[in-house]
Amino acid sequence: MIHFLAIGTVLGLSAGFAPGPLLILVISETLQHDIKSGVKVAIAPIITDLPIIIMTLFVLSKLSDFHYILGIVSLVGGFFILFIGYESTRTKGVDLNLREAEPKSLTKGVLANALSPHPYLFWFSVGAPAMTKAMSLSFSAPLAFIISFYCFLVGAKIALALVIGKSKSFLKGNIYIYTLRFLGLLLCVLAIVLFNDGLKLLKII
Repeated sequence: MIHFLAIGTVLGLSAGFAPGPLLILVISETLQHDIKSGVKVAIAPIITDLPIIIMTLFVLSKLSDFHYILGIVSLVGGFFILFIGYESTRTKGVDLNLREAEPKSLTKGVLANALSPHPYLFWFSVGAPAMTKAMSLSFSAPLAFIISFYCFLVGAKIALALVIGKSKSFLKGNIYIYTLRFLGLLLCVLAIVLFNDGLKLLKII
């Protein structure tokens, strides 16, 4: 349980702090309107991801006996996490161009997250395989993973909305940059774990 709690925490924090369309929506909404508006956008993943989770778990449950396919999925997840980790270690902060940004809302935040390929790729290659593995161990393990993931994913974005509401320069500051780089290194370590799982499923090691 602690293992999946730790994985959910690292993935949630990394996704929460990482620059991307949803983070930009949170920032622009906070700066153009108020912190409450930014928080509304931050909770969009809770609304949009449930159907994605159900769909990917259903697909992988049908493939549970096909170890080679699951091995390939695990390798794809490893490359995906490695790429995100590498990008995080090279971050130099977030550049904003709010002059061209239109006012955003919770509806637009939900649509932006639902139409983005990242949640689908994450849950198919990383999230759902982790949930499937956790469910084979105990009932509490998948709950620990998914609760920690969304608590830190949404919590990180809400925290950024609160901080940015007081200081826009935070996104270019050393605390944000080095936090993201440290999380990037942890993601690279997690990618190695996924590679190991994939190679075992493919019976290469």
